[in-house]
Amino acid sequence: MKIYHNIHPLDSKGYDTTRLREEYLCPNLFEKGSINVVYSHIDRLVAIGVMPNKETLKLDNFIDKKQFGTNYFLERRELGIVNLGEKVEVRYKGGSYILEHLDALYLSKETESIEFLSLTDSENNYLYCLSSPAHHKYDNQLIKQSDAKVIKLGSQENANARTIYQYIHPDVVRTCQLCLGVTHLESGSVWNTMPAHTHVRRMEIYLYFNIKPSQVVFHFMGEPSETRHIVLRDKQAVFSPSWSIHSGCGTQNYSFVWGMAGENQTYDDMDFIDMNEIK
Repeated sequence: MKIYHNIHPLDSKGYDTTRLREEYLCPNLFEKGSINVVYSHIDRLVAIGVMPNKETLKLDNFIDKKQFGTNYFLERRELGIVNLGEKVEVRYKGGSYILEHLDALYLSKETESIEFLSLTDSENNYLYCLSSPAHHKYDNQLIKQSDAKVIKLGSQENANARTIYQYIHPDVVRTCQLCLGVTHLESGSVWNTMPAHTHVRRMEIYLYFNIKPSQVVFHFMGEPSETRHIVLRDKQAVFSPSWSIHSGCGTQNYSFVWGMAGENQTYDDMDFIDMNEIK
């Protein structure tokens, strides 16, 4: 399990490209027939990449229990899962759910013995998971893509026409602090989250996908007066501290999973940056 430490914005100003990628980028979340786990000390968020096959993958077999100080992973945590691949089954003690492509699942605190199993012969199995600390046990819930709250934003004129699917959101399912959704940019649109914003009450992580092998996304980060960029490819994730902007521009349209944790769950609680001030 790779561990990412919290970073002061003054330190990031002096990072070169290699150091920025080491501190913020999760380049290898997915490995066939395995589970990869990364831990961020920023709001203690955990990102997990799962590529299940016909053999059952048990989450606790890939978790460093000493790092979390609990008997099992969700003893004091909650978990959001979004299926970026083919049909899979997620099992746990007392129940199971089947996730189709772009379905999501919320598993509450105290959910034990989580397992993943592919239900097809395809090797295109990708489950992306986010976990944050939790203080209360809510109900486990499957959120199909048709159940998500849909918001359309942007325009073709500004190259940012996009559709947002809010899966794990107070209007859809109750959680302690975790929020998660998916944004799809329309053909011909390449910008997300511009004008940029920060939200010092929450951190965020982006997982970019639907990026063709010949294409990339330039993810912009940093303080509004000291922006930097990191180049991302398909199914790579990048952490965004609460003091940093988080915006992207691709060489073609793409999609991304956004996930947040922190003080509140108010999606519109953002501090927008004037375009005349960003540098």
